[in-house]
Amino acid sequence: MKGTIRLKGITWGHSRGYTPLVACAQRYEELHPEVSITWQKRTLQEFADFPIERLVHDYDLLIIDHPWAGCAAATQCVLPLDEHLPAAYLAEQRQHTTGASHESYYYGGHQWALAIDAATPVASYRQDLLAEPPADWEALLQLAEKGKVAVPAIPIDLLMNFYMFCIALGNTPFTSEEEVIDNTTGAAALNMMAALWGRVNPQLFNCNPVAVAELMTATDDYWYCPFAYGYSNYARRGYARHRLQYADLVTVNGKKLCSTLGGTGLAVSAFSAHPQQAVQFAQWAVSPQVQASIYVEHGGQPGHRLAWEDEEANRRTNGYFRNTLPALQRAFVRPRYNGYLHFQDHAGNPLHHYLQYGGHEATVLNEMNSLYRQSRKLLHA
Repeated sequence: MKGTIRLKGITWGHSRGYTPLVACAQRYEELHPEVSITWQKRTLQEFADFPIERLVHDYDLLIIDHPWAGCAAATQCVLPLDEHLPAAYLAEQRQHTTGASHESYYYGGHQWALAIDAATPVASYRQDLLAEPPADWEALLQLAEKGKVAVPAIPIDLLMNFYMFCIALGNTPFTSEEEVIDNTTGAAALNMMAALWGRVNPQLFNCNPVAVAELMTATDDYWYCPFAYGYSNYARRGYARHRLQYADLVTVNGKKLCSTLGGTGLAVSAFSAHPQQAVQFAQWAVSPQVQASIYVEHGGQPGHRLAWEDEEANRRTNGYFRNTLPALQRAFVRPRYNGYLHFQDHAGNPLHHYLQYGGHEATVLNEMNSLYRQSRKLLHA
């Protein structure tokens, strides 16, 4: 009987996160008339703030962020997909991961989600206003001095970029259980950030990556964004007033910046009344055939690397996938231990205050380290 199996999914409310899933659900229902799939959406902030473990009782399918994998392992509230999917399928996903997207959902010996979407901060610019984007940090600061640079500056994005600057300075965050980064590297990273954010419009402290992309495409005020989570939508014809051209990141000390991996994974609730059917839909939606066709065609940003290399996908997006793939391939994977999200939810606030109002670098780092140690206690609780 048509629609006798009803699945509900929850995702985030942007064209990149919602529309391709609705399109996939529609086509899947046509192929499997006994299954009905509805998707609901929430804001990016709700996506970050509302605990997934409270949603698994209401939804069969969940779009998650990879730092949540440790919580998934601890609570077992979503299915370990390695126990429900063929080994050959998972091996193909691993072989064709976009950067570390697939592995980022593997934690504690299990695969907690499939990488349905891939992203990392990359550069974007208005090609009609800026013939050649900055190649290095010094050229970026010169363009920022002219007021033509937009960059996200809400707390979460500042935190992701703080990791990037620490790596650029030669040290990787979270290698110690007591401090996020050593004081010398941390202070130097903060000084670099202050040099850029001190040159941009203060309104950007209220802007996430979507807001920056909207500003850049709706007005002619900003020519270049050096790093913001990429959205292929804004590179597509007709999506916004102007198209953005996307590119790799600038160099610091002769090396390209290494930004912080984003993207999303598709998980299946452990409380679903129809786990087999939910897993089957997830397997189909993240298959290379669907990722490179229906998913891309309806505004999606696939997790499967073959879709990023697909000629038609790149034609639709003015080369977005080809141009930004190198940045994704080297992107930094955030911690995923159970408790990390407590740190991530709060550690951007001292950065946000420092870059707007100044202060002592040591104070900022102490606040971040205190939050980090609190989050580590949750790991051992």
